[in-house]
Amino acid sequence: MAKRDYLTLDDFDYRGKTVLLRVDINSPIDAKTKKIANENRIVQSLPTIKEIIKKGAKLVIIAHQGDTLDYQNLIPLREHAEKLSQKLGQEVQFIDDVAGPAAREKIKNLKAGEILLLDNLRYLTEEASTFEDAVKLTPEEMAHTYLVRNLAPLFDYYVNDAFATAHRNSASMVAFQELLPSAAGILYDKEVTALTTVLENPKRPCVFLLGGAKISDAFDMMKKALAEGSADYILAAGITGQIMHLAQGRKLGSPSEKVITDRGLEKFVAPAKELLKDYPDKLHIPLDFAVNDGGRRREVSTDELPIENLIIDIGAKTIEEYGKILKKAGTIFVNGPAGIYEQEIGAYGTKELWKIIGEAKGYSVIGGGDTVASAARLGDLSKIDYVCTGGGALIRFLSGKKLPLVEAMKKARKRWGVKEK
Repeated sequence: MAKRDYLTLDDFDYRGKTVLLRVDINSPIDAKTKKIANENRIVQSLPTIKEIIKKGAKLVIIAHQGDTLDYQNLIPLREHAEKLSQKLGQEVQFIDDVAGPAAREKIKNLKAGEILLLDNLRYLTEEASTFEDAVKLTPEEMAHTYLVRNLAPLFDYYVNDAFATAHRNSASMVAFQELLPSAAGILYDKEVTALTTVLENPKRPCVFLLGGAKISDAFDMMKKALAEGSADYILAAGITGQIMHLAQGRKLGSPSEKVITDRGLEKFVAPAKELLKDYPDKLHIPLDFAVNDGGRRREVSTDELPIENLIIDIGAKTIEEYGKILKKAGTIFVNGPAGIYEQEIGAYGTKELWKIIGEAKGYSVIGGGDTVASAARLGDLSKIDYVCTGGGALIRFLSGKKLPLVEAMKKARKRWGVKEK
């Protein structure tokens, strides 16, 4: 990897200092119990927390849970503190205040080696996604928000370990860098290193397997990866694979086409046509599909299209063809399942591809909610070389889009300097 364009934990001496750590421990919440249903992001935050405490700091953690657009998951962080305490083997104190007088007093009384988790950032209007969308502030302007003006004077350093939220332009993510010496946490460093390797220096051949239903992400990524040569081959699955066939002038059948038009995805037919024209040897599309035949799985060749059954998966010929390419890959990047993996009749393609990827010799990187969920359910995550915590941030990074956090960390490196190692 090229020289890091952000500072790391090794660039500062935290002994006796007060450190503000922004993590992403936003977790799935059980709708009935309102308890944490998956602890993966909490576990991923542990190395940075341990390292900062090991260096003798007073540590205060800030994080979000849910949102105005995700209200069912908007709950206090008390259980997160309990989970962190259990996993760290030491108490993580919690206060149901974010940046008010009680929180500030608690921070001032912290001793070296102690940890405090403040309450949900999203309880502050300025941290909600609806605020971000409605009020466009620069990082300099965010330095005057309630959160930053109340907390920044109490700290010596700021650390960000929340790459999964790197696409968010909020004060907790990009404004403290304006006022405090700032470093990336261990997870941030791992995420950016893994994705930069895929983007800039992958072992060849580099294969992108793109499925799922969020195809706007896939199309942005495909265009950049093919134009700049990051990907040697792209294997299209999920809705992306179906769009490719529409781009070739082939009808799918009314049930499948209705799914596409209902989601407004027909607009991707034109860019798909361009990609197929410009990169015919690099872009692979399904040879067959599986359809729902009255609750049973039935496979049809693409020559049999259109068909009045809903397409639910790729077929056996496609799995075999994609498998040959994946087995020879030096690097494998996966985003999105091959079919409707939540249903047994639509899970076969995704399950077989995860098996192939798990056994492949190439370096594998995966990310995104459904991607990781399908791998956990149908494959073996221990056989994947790197599992990214991010979804939207990961896609935007590989699509070449500027991420607010990444830009803020670059700026912080220039502002706060770096000692030579």
